[in-house]
Amino acid sequence: MAVELVDLSVPIVSGMPVYPGDPDVVVTPALTVTNSGVNVRRLHMGSQTGTHVDAPYHVDDLLPRLERLPLERFTGPAVVADARGLAPRTAIGPEVLPEGLGPGVVLLIATGWSRYWGSDDYLAHPYPSAETAAAIVAAGVRTVGIDALSVDRTPPPGDEDFSLDAHRVLCGAHAVIAENLTGLDRLLEAQRAGQGIEVSLFPIRLDGDGAPVRAVARLILDDH
Repeated sequence: MAVELVDLSVPIVSGMPVYPGDPDVVVTPALTVTNSGVNVRRLHMGSQTGTHVDAPYHVDDLLPRLERLPLERFTGPAVVADARGLAPRTAIGPEVLPEGLGPGVVLLIATGWSRYWGSDDYLAHPYPSAETAAAIVAAGVRTVGIDALSVDRTPPPGDEDFSLDAHRVLCGAHAVIAENLTGLDRLLEAQRAGQGIEVSLFPIRLDGDGAPVRAVARLILDDH
């Protein structure tokens, strides 16, 4: 059986994009081989840095923290919804949801917006509507990822039209949300070819609202 591993994560570097208001990322040398005999980096960043997962606690103090979620919530067979080609800040309707959703399935929403990573356009991403989030929950899915900054609309500077509707629906069902994924185009190709897709979204063991992950897809390729 042939297997291809696809990295779905963005690198963590100084000055990288963050959600407006989140801590800036600074990575600097703490120790060096020259001065201390070893290289060690000092990290300053928020828990929602880069490719990361949200725990339900992210939006409600009464919902489960990251440490309370089962490990099974961070991995599983994946189905990719193709939501590419939409206009900036467009709500993604439930019509984009693919077949094959159910308990234990990881739903990945491909908007194509990862191509704007590092530019101001990245903030103008499409996002699933509350109705779409409700349909996802109704299908039994409890792990959702997107190749965008958030599963909710990111308002431009000075715009107060802010909501967490999709977050609240998904987190209210104790779902895990992965954001800032990349490389989903390759997964769509594999899905069209009938290849199996498994995804791992395991966070570092940081209890609370969420944590960075090294998101990886495992594609089961046809040997013939």
